[in-house]
Amino acid sequence: MSSGKPHSDIKVRYEPEDRPHLPVTLGLGTQYAILIVARIVVVPLVLVRAAGIEDSYLSWALFAAISLCGLTTMLQALRIGRIGSGYVAVMGTSLAVVGVGVNALAEGGPALFATLVLAASVVPLAMSARLAIFRRILNPTVSGTVIMLIPATLMPKAFDLITEVPAGVPMMAAPICASVTLLVIFVIALTGGAAWRLWSPVIGVVAGTAAAAIFGLFDLGDLGQAFWVGIPTVGWPGLDLSFGPLFWGLLPGFLLVSLIESVQTISNAVAVQRVSWRRHRAVDFRAVQGTVATAGVGNMLCGVAGTVPNTFLSTSVAVTELTGAAARRVGIAAGALLIAMALMPKALAFVLAIPGPVVAAYLLVLMATLFILGMKMVLHDGLDHRKGLIVGVAFWIGAGFQYGALFPDFAGGFAGGMLRSGVTSGGLAVILLTVLMEAMRPRQSRIEMVLDVSALPALADFLNSFAHRNGWSEAVALRLNAVAEETLLTLADQDRAGLAGGGRRLVLKARKENGAAALEFTAVAGEGNLQDRMALIGEDATWEAADREVSLRILRHLSSSVRHEQYHDTDIVTVHVAV
Repeated sequence: MSSGKPHSDIKVRYEPEDRPHLPVTLGLGTQYAILIVARIVVVPLVLVRAAGIEDSYLSWALFAAISLCGLTTMLQALRIGRIGSGYVAVMGTSLAVVGVGVNALAEGGPALFATLVLAASVVPLAMSARLAIFRRILNPTVSGTVIMLIPATLMPKAFDLITEVPAGVPMMAAPICASVTLLVIFVIALTGGAAWRLWSPVIGVVAGTAAAAIFGLFDLGDLGQAFWVGIPTVGWPGLDLSFGPLFWGLLPGFLLVSLIESVQTISNAVAVQRVSWRRHRAVDFRAVQGTVATAGVGNMLCGVAGTVPNTFLSTSVAVTELTGAAARRVGIAAGALLIAMALMPKALAFVLAIPGPVVAAYLLVLMATLFILGMKMVLHDGLDHRKGLIVGVAFWIGAGFQYGALFPDFAGGFAGGMLRSGVTSGGLAVILLTVLMEAMRPRQSRIEMVLDVSALPALADFLNSFAHRNGWSEAVALRLNAVAEETLLTLADQDRAGLAGGGRRLVLKARKENGAAALEFTAVAGEGNLQDRMALIGEDATWEAADREVSLRILRHLSSSVRHEQYHDTDIVTVHVAV
C-alpha cells in the first residue's frame, strides 16, 4: 500500500546529511576528483599556451587552480555560516574566461590578468548578498535554459575527443574504446542495484581505458617524468595595481563573464538541490546564496594567487544524479583529493593520461543527464507560451553563436570573442528576454505593514480595493482576504515560535496574472519552508502544532499554488488564487 508520500523520481542513495562509511566516502570522492580534474586543467593550459606565456607561470597556474578548486569544493560542502552550499558542489575552472583571458594575458601579462580576476570577483559576491532582488530574472526558466545550453556547448568538444587517435594507433581504437566505456556505464546504471550505480562511471572509465591499453592508446610516457610530490617555487605573478587604460578596457568583459558564470552557478545550485533528496523539496535559496558566495570567495583567492577563476561545475550535478551520492562528506573528500593531486604531479599525470575517446564517452552520458535535468527545471513551474518562446529563442541563439552560424565576425570581435560561447550568448538572451517579459507584466498594487495580526484590517481594505479595481466579485475578495490572513498568521507564527526576530515588516504586492490573482508577501526570513510544511500535512509531523496545521490546510485549500523562497534576511511567499 502506498504511503501517500510524494517521492521524486531520483533514486538517491545518500542524502546530504547521510554519513557513508569511510571507504565509500573516499571511493566516491575519488570518482569526482578523477573525473573532473582534467576539466580543471584544460582552461589554464589553453589560456597560457594561446597567450604564449612561459612554462613557469603555467606550472604555477595549474597548481593554484587545482588546489583552490579543491579548497572551494570543501567550503561548498562544509557550509560555514553564509559561505557554502551544504551540497556536493565540485568547483572547477571557468571556460567562459578563455575569450577575454587570452587577450589579458597576451597584452598585459599574468599580473594584469590576476588583477582583473580579483576585480571581477565582486560580481558573485554582490549577487549573493542581494540575490532576492534578482529573483524574477534568475527563475527556473533562466536556470533551466542555461543548464540545457551547457551540453550544447561542451558536446562538440566531446565529439572531437572521440576521434582523437595518435599516429600509429588503428582508427578503430577510438570508437571501440568509447563504445566499451558507454556500454559498461549504461549496463551498470540501468540494470545494477543502487550500490553498483554508485560506481558505474568509474567502472566504465576503467573498462574503456583497459580497452585503450590493448590498442596502445593509453600513453603513460609523462608519468615517469613527473615528481611524486612537488610545489612550484616560481611563477606567482603578483598583482598589477597600476590600473592603466588596458585594465579599464578589459574590465567590462571580465565583469560580463563573471555575471554569466554567476548565473550558471545559480542554475547549478538549484539543480543540485533537485537531485540530492529522495523527497521533492522547495529550493532553499539561502543555500544558493552560499554557493554563489563561495564562488566569489574562490574567484577572489584565484585573483590573489594569479590563476584562472573558478565556477561550480555542472558535470558534478550530473555525477550526483547518475550515482545517487549526494552526501556532503563526499564533497569534502573530493576537495581534499583535488588538493592532494595538486601536490602530487605523478598522480595528476596518471589521470591526464586517460584517453580522449574514453573521456568523451563519459561526457556523453553526463551531458545527456544534464540536458534532461535542464528540461525538468524549465517545466517545473509550468510552461506557457511566453516561457516557451523565451526558452526556444534563447536556446537557438546560444546554439547559433556556438556553432558560428550567427554573426561570426561580430561574435569573434566583441569582448574577446566572449559571445562565441553558447552559454554566454544564450544566457544573455534568456536574461534579456525575461527582463522584457517582466517589464510587460501588469502594474502591481503594493502595501507595507507590520507583520502582526493588528495589520489585518488594513490588509482587508487593500485586498477589497484590489478586487474591486479588477472587477472581481465579493466572493473572490473574501477568498483573497482568507488567503492573505492565513499567510500572514503563518509567517507571524514564526515570531511567536522564536524562529525569527519580532517587529518584522511585511510588504504585500498584488497583481492580476493569467486571469488569476498573484499575492506576493515579503518579510525577513524565518526557518520553516511553507511549501515543505504544506507537503507534510497529514503525516507524522510532530514538530508542528495543531493550530499551525489548520492554517496551512486552509491556505492549501484556498490557493492554487504556493511558492516560498527563503533568502538570508528575506522571506518571499507567492500565492496564486483562482478567480
